[in-house]
Amino acid sequence: MKLNINDILSKSILTPGRGLLNEYSHSLNPYAGCAFGCSYCYVRQLPVSLFRDEEWGTWVDIKANAAELLRKELIKAKKKGPVTIFMSSATDPYQPIEAKTMLTRSLLEVMLEVQPDFLFVQTRSPLVKRDLDLFKQFGNKIRISMTIETDKEEIRKAFAPSAPPIPARMNALKEITDAGVLSQATISPLLPCTREFPKKLKHLASRVTLDDFWMGDGSGGKRTEKLGIHKIYEQEGMEKWYNPAAHKVVLKMLKDELDGDIQVLVSQKGFMPGID
Repeated sequence: MKLNINDILSKSILTPGRGLLNEYSHSLNPYAGCAFGCSYCYVRQLPVSLFRDEEWGTWVDIKANAAELLRKELIKAKKKGPVTIFMSSATDPYQPIEAKTMLTRSLLEVMLEVQPDFLFVQTRSPLVKRDLDLFKQFGNKIRISMTIETDKEEIRKAFAPSAPPIPARMNALKEITDAGVLSQATISPLLPCTREFPKKLKHLASRVTLDDFWMGDGSGGKRTEKLGIHKIYEQEGMEKWYNPAAHKVVLKMLKDELDGDIQVLVSQKGFMPGID
């Protein structure tokens, strides 16, 4: 599938936190669009995607002036009070084009100069480990969260064929955790997994957060329903997993395996700014 990439000039780069991110002062998206194009992505049902002629996953806009804007907006925002940033809410800051543009890295460099009170980095890309040298400089003002929706590669390929392999994500997250950076394994959204999943997560991160479509898509599952991903569950013979109660089974598995060693959080609580 051909990817349409464009440089754009943004009018602003920091967006006030709202909805499930209302505990953050701002969200930060270096790109518009996302090459991973996951079938279940709630952004498919947001205006940025709905009012675009191109299909989600086939286009990426690079906010070429993002670093310049961020420096100005951070200085201004810090004068008004604490600044906590979620990067990113509507794109992946480490999608493939980042290896070339290094745009997200440039934003991290700006944030080391003008430091927010806390930065939460959400990705599903092993490329994130490239910036480990910068993460270390933030101390306890940063947490790196890696999306690991399942431990089954065949399920990942069915729902998100363009996303990075699960083993590569796990290895990258462990490297970040072993370097002493606050980290998180984020099962979001929960996809069909094995009973061994909790054990595989045990030494990967500082904590684990579990989320699903019904809690996490910002509409009680209505946005996800419109995407028609139930068909994928049917094709995989996994219909029983498309259920708002499925997460309770996995939550018990996680707590049985991890509790006492690693903190287990659910949905919005696992994305709050600040340390534990």
